[in-house]
Amino acid sequence: MNLGMLQNLAYLAAAILFILGIKKLSSPKTARSGNGMAALGMLVAIVATLMTQNMLSLPWIIGGLVIGAGIGSFLATRVEMTSMPQLVGAFNAFGGLASGLVACSEFLGVAGDPTRSHVTSSTVIIGIGTLIGLLTFTGSFIAFAKLQGIIAGRPRALPANEAVNAVLLLAAAGLSIYLGLNPDQTWALGAIAAIALVVGITLVMPIGGADMPVVVSLLNSYSGLAAAATGFVLGNSALIVSGALVGASGLILTAIMCKAMNRSLANVLFARVGSDDGGGGAAADGPQKQARTMTPEDAALLMQTARKVMIIPGYGLAVAQAQHAVRDLTDILEKEGIEVFFAIHPVAGRMPGHMNVLLAEANIDYDKLYEIEQANSEASQTDVSLVLGANDVVNPAARYDKSSPIYGMPIIDCDKTGQVLIVKRSMGSGYAGVQNPLFFNDNSSMVLGDAKKVLAEINEALKENA
Repeated sequence: MNLGMLQNLAYLAAAILFILGIKKLSSPKTARSGNGMAALGMLVAIVATLMTQNMLSLPWIIGGLVIGAGIGSFLATRVEMTSMPQLVGAFNAFGGLASGLVACSEFLGVAGDPTRSHVTSSTVIIGIGTLIGLLTFTGSFIAFAKLQGIIAGRPRALPANEAVNAVLLLAAAGLSIYLGLNPDQTWALGAIAAIALVVGITLVMPIGGADMPVVVSLLNSYSGLAAAATGFVLGNSALIVSGALVGASGLILTAIMCKAMNRSLANVLFARVGSDDGGGGAAADGPQKQARTMTPEDAALLMQTARKVMIIPGYGLAVAQAQHAVRDLTDILEKEGIEVFFAIHPVAGRMPGHMNVLLAEANIDYDKLYEIEQANSEASQTDVSLVLGANDVVNPAARYDKSSPIYGMPIIDCDKTGQVLIVKRSMGSGYAGVQNPLFFNDNSSMVLGDAKKVLAEINEALKENA
């Protein structure tokens, strides 16, 4: 069996692992093993490529694997769950940069080899791969900066921003074709790279912080497409398959997120919805109503009278690192015979699955995590709902206020439960920048404060009252 056949078999095994891994990522119960399978597939593909192409000696391969694994392990153990969306954004950025650099490197080989100057199609793809890869690089770091609070989360755009982007993208496409016809014109690749770096910024800056989960998914798709384009240039089937899978899964996830908000992708990219932060700012303009407040001790007494409690986590839970406190609350309530379940909105938090990951870290049973349809079917039979730092995803104005930017978005129907306890740091609006009428309902009470601190006080009161 020659090296080429061994390489193809390894790539086939890697592709199978990629597909099975992505399939397992569709459920919180199997996501961890799916991630491991996909990582193993990538390891197989990398080792097979390096060993069969005689690119590097075994010590270099081992050294690279050790360094890469060390950096990944360090980030995995040191980065807090609240910063995981930023980490995903950074990973997308580096993935795009890697694809762009590989495409540029391959171009230098084409330009420097007269026998390959006729390969028009591959040179065009090099230009496209460079464009997508470097666009993903800068766009992902803008998303990272917005999520991290380095730059303001509110939409910021140039005058005629969409027209400027359209002109730049058309120019990059034209330059890619020109490059295919004239592979010796290295300036054209430099111009494509410069355009890509600028467009990445101008595409993401006008998008509000609330829409960053969708943007991160879309940029993840872009990084996959860049990798697939690079795979075509290199003739590497493993890179084509893995890039195509990442690109397709990213687009599917983006579509799911848009559906969860009842918005089109164009609306997310161009409507410029959002404010600087998710709860720290002032409420939106309009008449200021009086909300009823409650102490943690009163909240504990209310929950003790319940038979069923629905907990709705939001980004405030992540900011406060309150996932372990909410696990303690769940244990205390269940010991008293009270049924507890969690209502998970697809866009709660800063990235897809953010709440699932947080609650899994606290070892909360996956069976207690209800998707929005299942949670809403239980709402009318639920005595108390506890909202932890969520805002727009529980805003009933989404049902009836056609002027609201979140109109039509599916929400968790916690207002239909017997009583609603809302734990927030302030009365501020959510990312959409609109006031939440839920705060002022007759069956709603505000418990103002940091979620972790409030939950600790509720837990202590429950233990004393037991």
